[in-house]
Amino acid sequence: MTIFDQIHEEIDALGDRRRELWRTLGEGRDEAVADELKQLDERLARLWDEHRALRARVRFGERERIIARARAEERLERAA
Repeated sequence: MTIFDQIHEEIDALGDRRRELWRTLGEGRDEAVADELKQLDERLARLWDEHRALRARVRFGERERIIARARAEERLERAA
């Protein structure tokens, strides 16, 4: 199982829990449920950020290498 698969599994599980929490909140206000929902949303946002960063790293390479290439290209353009 890849890291992408692990992230997606966790996102799916959290999404299921999130639906349950919203259904519970629809029945009436509960501060504990609202707090859990807020924490869940924050965790989902972090997972999606991690997923996007990983996908970019796979597609374009490590951040340091990208910056080094950009600087090298910039120096070449200035020299030309």
